[in-house]
Amino acid sequence: MMLLNYNISLVVRLTTKQAFPVTKRASFVINNHISQQVTLYSSKVTPSNEDIYKKFTDFETLSKKKTISKAMKAYLERAREHDEFIKKQQFEYNIGKRHLANMMGEDPETFTQKDVDRAIEYLFPSGIYDPAARPLMKPPEEVFPTRKAAEFDEAGRPHHFLFYTGKPNFFKLLYDATETLQSLYKFEDKVIRKKEIPDPNAKLELLASVWITKDELEQSLVEKLTDLEYDNFKLVMERIVSSPYSYRCKDFIEKYRKPLASQRFALEIPKPSYDQDGRAFITTYECLRKKARGDVTIRSPGTGKITINGKDLTYFHDVQSREQVIFPLIFSEMLGKVDVECNIEGGGPSGQSGAIRWGIAWGLRSFVDKSMLEAMQVAGLLTRDHRRRERKKPGQPGARKKPTWKKR
Repeated sequence: MMLLNYNISLVVRLTTKQAFPVTKRASFVINNHISQQVTLYSSKVTPSNEDIYKKFTDFETLSKKKTISKAMKAYLERAREHDEFIKKQQFEYNIGKRHLANMMGEDPETFTQKDVDRAIEYLFPSGIYDPAARPLMKPPEEVFPTRKAAEFDEAGRPHHFLFYTGKPNFFKLLYDATETLQSLYKFEDKVIRKKEIPDPNAKLELLASVWITKDELEQSLVEKLTDLEYDNFKLVMERIVSSPYSYRCKDFIEKYRKPLASQRFALEIPKPSYDQDGRAFITTYECLRKKARGDVTIRSPGTGKITINGKDLTYFHDVQSREQVIFPLIFSEMLGKVDVECNIEGGGPSGQSGAIRWGIAWGLRSFVDKSMLEAMQVAGLLTRDHRRRERKKPGQPGARKKPTWKKR
């Protein structure tokens, strides 16, 4: 509080916040007069209005002057230790890479990560099937998990507006996806009002890519997700892709997809051999399905002849088994271009046709291009079907069937 006396019989009592805006807008004479007459009820006297205004600030500045909480101190200490650890690991990685380049007789300045992987594979050969168990030398940021940044300031206020959801990065992703979907709906309504149709040539082609896995999404968001949350993520992204104008947000969609070309096939694609007539052929052994077992030989070029145990396609009496056999040839557009020879035994029509189907698809890898190979993988032709007949359970008529329940 302060007391303003204008040398008249009127005495005005104003608060500090009320007084200073008035004095700032008043004339120069009144300002000088008030600056001489104003007396604060404190032991410290402010000499001028400008000094008084400097002492008033917003809440953010006042918050910075507060002491740092214990939680923030602990976080800063952990962050400092983590940064020092990563810095040390990066230093050791750079030294190791230079030593490795010298051992391989190459220039350390142009020694890339691809060269490092090749050198490790050459110097430390391993027959372990799982690549994760083999020796490796990667940058620290690829080996050690990413550390999540501070989510609150020194005053304890969260940075992210979705902080209290518990998973701000994930829900921010859903929020962005919803905004993208709404923008596509608005654009579609605008096109409909103009009585236009979408361009079929501009449709997104996503056959050669798949959504990133749950682990990859967790690593990208630096947050743990449940299966339900990951399913919700894929659901909203599929709704975006289903829009006829999804090409407008191509960058947003491809950010969460990975190409199938980056996935490794279980085995190397074998090179075909050549017979006396100069025709290329490839034989696939151990073609299994249920109790059926056989081998399939594909010869190219051919006339489309299919031989099964010395007989033609009529070896199978039902149409479904015949369709199973020729489906890989139709899908890969190789029907009538290759000859197929099959030797099969054991099992029934369903098991034998399934074994031949997998053998034909597995052998066609040597005769088709990369794009068709990826399409066959997406269609499931290169995946072996390990399902078998389920055994009967004691106390019930079949594998799953239960006895009929009767009330009386």
